[in-house]
Amino acid sequence: MKHSAVKLTLILPMMLISIGFIEINAKQPAAGGAEDVILQWDRVLGQTLQVPNIHPGNILPVRSFAIMHLAMFDAVNSIAGSYTPYLTDVPGSKNASLEAAAAQAAHDVLTALYPDQQAAFDAELAQSLAGIPANRARQGTKVGRIAAQRILANRANDGWSAPWTPYILAPDPGNWQELFVGPYPGFAVFTHFPGVTPFAMTSATQFLPAQPPALSSTDYAASLNEVKELGSAGSASRTADQTLTAFLWAIPPVSDALMFGVARSTAIGRNNSTVQNARLFALVYMSFHDALQTTFTSQYEYGLWRPVSAIRRAGEDHNPDTIPDAAWESLLGPFGTPPHPSYASNASSASSSLATTLALFYGRDDVQFQIDHGPNGLRNYAGFSALTNEIARSRVYGGVHFPFDTAAGQSAGRSVANYVFLNYLTPRSRGK
Repeated sequence: MKHSAVKLTLILPMMLISIGFIEINAKQPAAGGAEDVILQWDRVLGQTLQVPNIHPGNILPVRSFAIMHLAMFDAVNSIAGSYTPYLTDVPGSKNASLEAAAAQAAHDVLTALYPDQQAAFDAELAQSLAGIPANRARQGTKVGRIAAQRILANRANDGWSAPWTPYILAPDPGNWQELFVGPYPGFAVFTHFPGVTPFAMTSATQFLPAQPPALSSTDYAASLNEVKELGSAGSASRTADQTLTAFLWAIPPVSDALMFGVARSTAIGRNNSTVQNARLFALVYMSFHDALQTTFTSQYEYGLWRPVSAIRRAGEDHNPDTIPDAAWESLLGPFGTPPHPSYASNASSASSSLATTLALFYGRDDVQFQIDHGPNGLRNYAGFSALTNEIARSRVYGGVHFPFDTAAGQSAGRSVANYVFLNYLTPRSRGK
């Protein structure tokens, strides 16, 4: 069966050398619908995060997306009644406007999180409510306010505001060490993430990957030699397309925006209802948050060194199949090795959680789509899993992760997404 393609455009002038302003522009397929209230406020939050210094540096933005979308879901679902709530149903008239409920919930969450932007949120709310009959709007906004209050109270002491604790390991073989290169800080970041309250998981270790391969093992040697060959700055084995792939997914704000853009574009192309989008995006961001938490927890649990350290110090790993190269540099070296341990890969877990959630929601993986990287060309994907597979391999091509890092990350992301989908926001009756 032939499926309509979804096209996503990235407007990104020379982002490969600068983390700056980015815009993700989802191009709607001809047969698709328009932006609904859920997508409207998803866009509003994305634009808000582009305001300089708007977001606390110790909190990943996915928290804001998850809180906002869960508030919108509980507001919409309290009226529609199709699914089990995230927290509890909000009492209200079934004649209340879904759109008004969602908009008010999003407005109130964002105003609480980013109070300096209230004027912009007020204007957006007025736009959302325009054209809705006054009585239905009034009933809907009442539901939205309560839903927002409940989720904000639920996450008020979730651990994200805790200070980072130093993460310093002895300089033994295999142990992660601080690297002062590129735009990143040399010290470990988001060390408090393992202590944050998950959105869905019972604990941050619920889907903790098994230990990485021992330094003396053949699996470890095979992975090290693969990233040493494919991920080096001057690799003769890496193709031009593999090099481009590494750069296209190199910077988290860009890669995250692209991934969420796929979810947005697919929702538009599939002409999802407001209720469907409320559920889909709540599931997406819950899973994304908890998948990232799983691999950050794994990183600080195992403390494995990055490939650049492993390759330069291979003479210390007691593995006869590895050879040190003290001058080795990764392809992404100038952009910085991420300032946290290697195992397991965050990009792999996050992208896998997204791909799995989308496949579960639509009942199939083989939904074709395109991502237009502007001057870097158009890329076609045969399905959601093709996206996460490309992102996982990009970390090896870039020289910042071992292949076993990415495999463990993808497995963790799938596990988290399956758990969230099967246990949260589940249908009260057949159908979505």
